[in-house]
Amino acid sequence: EVQLVESGGGLVQPGGSLRLSCAASGFTFSTTSMSWVRQAPGKGLEWVSQIDYSGSITSYRDSVKGRFTISRDNAKNTLHLQMNSLKPEDTAVYYCARTIAGDRGQGTQVTVSS
Repeated sequence: EVQLVESGGGLVQPGGSLRLSCAASGFTFSTTSMSWVRQAPGKGLEWVSQIDYSGSITSYRDSVKGRFTISRDNAKNTLHLQMNSLKPEDTAVYYCARTIAGDRGQGTQVTVSS
């Protein structure tokens, strides 16, 4: 059974930082492209970032480029999203997902507010 468990969300002031983690199990993580997606209140699901199976190729939506960094630890079956210079518009539930299969975890809430 595929399991994706996100953690690390919380309430942070504008300009602050958070590091999200996703513990993966039930599939071969080291050969799987992974993504982070998010859903803001009242809005649809939005792709945030993607990383290839090896960690050598990454991509980001324009609004987070230069502020967010996706990474992975294949030895620990873990995906990360380092989020810096957070803005109120980054407020959303963040999910890790298998890029091709599309399944995702239960999500972790990120709220950026003063």
